[in-house]
Amino acid sequence: MSALQDGGDSGPATGTERLLAEVLAGVVRVQQVPVDSHFFNDLGADSLVMAQFCARVRKRADLPTASMKDIYRHPTIRSLATALADAAPTPVPSPAAEVPPPAHTPTAVGASTEVAAAAGTRRFVICGMLQFLIFLGYSCLAALAAAEGHEWISAGSGLFDVYLRSVLFAGAGFLGLCTFPIVAKWTLIGRWRSGEFPLWGMAYLRFWVVKTLIRTSPLRLFTGSPLYVLYLRALGARIGKGVTILSHTIPVCTDLLTIGEGTIIRKDVLLSCYRAHAGVIQTGPVTLGSNVLVSEHTVLDIETSMGDCAQLGHASSLHTGQRVPDGERRHGSPAQPTEVDYRTVGPADCPTSKRTAYCALQLLNLLVVYLPLAMGGVSVLLTGVPQLQGLLNPKPVTSPAFYADALATSLVLFFGSLLAGLLVVGIVPRVLNRAITPGKVYPLYGVHYGIQRAIALMTNRKSFNTLFGDSSGIVHYLRYLGYDLSRVEQTGSNFGTEVQHENPYLSAVGTGTMIADGLSLMNADFSSTSFRVSRTSIGPRNFLGNRIAYPSRGKTGDNCLLATKVMVPIDGPVREGVGLLGSPSFEIPRTVMRDSRFNHLQTGDELRRRLAAKNRHNAATAGLYLLARLIHFFVITLITMGAVDLYPSLGALAIALASVLALAFTVVYFALIERASTGFKPQKPLYCSIYEPAFWRHERFWKLASIDYIQVFDGTPFKNVIWRLLGARIGKRVFDDGCFFPERTLVTIGDDSTLNAGTVVQCHSQEDGAFKSDCSAVGSGCTLGVGAFVHYGVTIGHGAVLAPDSFLMKGEEIPSRAQWGGNPAREMPDHIPHLEGRPEHNAAHASPARGN
Repeated sequence: MSALQDGGDSGPATGTERLLAEVLAGVVRVQQVPVDSHFFNDLGADSLVMAQFCARVRKRADLPTASMKDIYRHPTIRSLATALADAAPTPVPSPAAEVPPPAHTPTAVGASTEVAAAAGTRRFVICGMLQFLIFLGYSCLAALAAAEGHEWISAGSGLFDVYLRSVLFAGAGFLGLCTFPIVAKWTLIGRWRSGEFPLWGMAYLRFWVVKTLIRTSPLRLFTGSPLYVLYLRALGARIGKGVTILSHTIPVCTDLLTIGEGTIIRKDVLLSCYRAHAGVIQTGPVTLGSNVLVSEHTVLDIETSMGDCAQLGHASSLHTGQRVPDGERRHGSPAQPTEVDYRTVGPADCPTSKRTAYCALQLLNLLVVYLPLAMGGVSVLLTGVPQLQGLLNPKPVTSPAFYADALATSLVLFFGSLLAGLLVVGIVPRVLNRAITPGKVYPLYGVHYGIQRAIALMTNRKSFNTLFGDSSGIVHYLRYLGYDLSRVEQTGSNFGTEVQHENPYLSAVGTGTMIADGLSLMNADFSSTSFRVSRTSIGPRNFLGNRIAYPSRGKTGDNCLLATKVMVPIDGPVREGVGLLGSPSFEIPRTVMRDSRFNHLQTGDELRRRLAAKNRHNAATAGLYLLARLIHFFVITLITMGAVDLYPSLGALAIALASVLALAFTVVYFALIERASTGFKPQKPLYCSIYEPAFWRHERFWKLASIDYIQVFDGTPFKNVIWRLLGARIGKRVFDDGCFFPERTLVTIGDDSTLNAGTVVQCHSQEDGAFKSDCSAVGSGCTLGVGAFVHYGVTIGHGAVLAPDSFLMKGEEIPSRAQWGGNPAREMPDHIPHLEGRPEHNAAHASPARGN
């Protein structure tokens, strides 16, 4: 703050400069701000302070609007005033400016933010009741089939007979589970058409049933295989030859999906052909031409298209109405033209016969090896291992032996699977990796492709990442997997609990680098016919925020800050000593004065003392994590044994009721565990070092809190109940299609808001050794688009809309009924016409579309 105290600059020279300086002085609480003082270096501000400044500027009718991108690019009052004057009155570029959107585009970001009429509470409750009854009925059918199948398999005489029966039952069960969603889709929906229908009505109920069945089909396990493409075709998608889809998010409105031959869609692509907006479900087409490349961590909204040979880079998105012409390249959110070539691997010979043989081998392995061994093996184990026999022949519930058998079974299965899993992930992939040569191009669907997929599957185990993450143990675990971590400087928080890779043996992280959750190392590149693995290296002294896809050609070196959801550049010079923000990325300061206040805790004896204390606390947390999971597993075992005991009298209903009871217990149990981890008190905003006990307690909360089960409740009223049980302040009739709140008690969501799939409201941030958290509030009637990310300290006004794949930075304030989007998010123009007036609108409004 020395520049202010010295007053070493003349006053503002223009009216705009004077007004901007007055606003900033009010934010930083000083009397005068010199017009040439650097916001971050001289004034000591940070992004949170400057977001508050931008919010106040937007409320002034006598000042032009400023965004955080403007702040970083023009970090003085004088340069900012000049830039804003030069830019006025040109609005923020429309994401669909390249090609006008079609006249029949549905309501979207940029469309009316008029809050949809709230669905009546009665309709909301009735829909939830019907969803529960459907779930119970499906559970009964599944339980009946499983029980009858187990009895039939167990009645086999000898191991070979048991195996044959297992093969037959596995084949019949697999066929039934695969065809049932297809039959349900064509029966309940027919063909999807573009349109919209209100939430919580009968049309929505049919939509939810089909969506749930489609996304729980066992064929979702075959992503990256031609079998997965055949599944989508059976659901109505128009997909050409030679298409490869690696993303696990299954499109729902498949009749609206068109993909030309030779196209490659990489993992973590959100492509559903529907979205929720202001109280309705909107459906619309997504069209991809031939030989298209869609990279990792991307979002394709409805009414988007890409021409033949077009490319979309990683960490990018297409907003409604955007089209990529033939042969052109786009990146960013929303996408904009680029000269960067994202195709990194050439084609290989991959004939139809190879794809057919690969599919046949997959089915053969599944139906003749994996499923029969699993089913028959379970029967053999339950009858041959004394500690497990209690599951089939439980003692009376009133007998102490009943609980002793359940405890013995739980201990054997829990710790046995834990140790066996650790052995498998450390040994088997290492042996398989000897067959893969880095840099060599291999054809898809051959032996090497199968090996690479197996390595990725076995070494990306979420349970182990959760156990070891956010502690010193994660470094040893990743090294055990094969990571090159150089000379690690242990911080106790080198990695979070979410780390992904394609090949751990080609993953390297430099000395002193810290990584938050959500890192995906892209060390395998794909075309529609080939793949290649390459070494992916992150330099030393870096800090990586949340949800970052890091490509093998990433152009970052030493001492960089990579902000949350940043698009890591693969062109230009290697960036060093800077921060990168946004998609496409631009440079920001590597650090700010505020965060340097904790530097004295990160060196010398003070570091060693505090790190030792942190390690002890984290070790106790890992022990509590295992204990909590063991108790949960024990109770589930008790419920299972009780269902077996009641099966002779109640039949399949006993197993179905046990499934519902197990789910209900899981919800209540982990809610209690989560609340207990915070002392049954709501979390409070924090600003502290990672070497302070307050942060260690926050890490304990992250590890002990388990909400993996919550996906079961997506799109139902029950999810709001669970969020409230966990401490979030959720309004009435909120539609949640797959949102995530890491800090539940710091989140407020208003009535009738719409939260799309993949959205995150994260009320914390870690930058190097500093941790910060604060409350975030979303007003009534708001819509958060697919894949949007909201940071801490944010306020979103009533009826506002945040576009898909947006990153709303900390401290931002969105006015009521405003439309924001982009990475980082900023105000967007009203450019997309309403759905009303479309010829098919009236016919589609009341139904998801029935037809042929």
